[in-house]
Amino acid sequence: MIHMLSTFDLTPDEESDAFQAAYAEFVAELEAADLIAAAGPIGRRVADTPMDTDRARTQQMFSVMSFRDRIQLDAAYAHIAARRAPATATHLDMHRRIVNAVFLCWEDQLPGASSPASA
Repeated sequence: MIHMLSTFDLTPDEESDAFQAAYAEFVAELEAADLIAAAGPIGRRVADTPMDTDRARTQQMFSVMSFRDRIQLDAAYAHIAARRAPATATHLDMHRRIVNAVFLCWEDQLPGASSPASA
């Protein structure tokens, strides 16, 4: 499984509840189109602990979306990049609500695997 960690800040005028509602709508559209396997809730950073060692990034919010495999990940990206419905309008709406976004993708490593399982 591949996981995309999104870190970001909300725009100064964005309310957390409104953003979470928009995120839920976006996730529902992606799930209905089989473009993601799962998505976690929006979370808030806990930076005031020695466990948080990333001083280079200051983003305060995060989400994690999961994809079955590289095929689904690439299909989701192509879908959004081509601005195809469903999910295009909700994706653009979400992007207008955030700043300082950074997206990182991580792949689960299967026991005994010497290289990432990409398919």
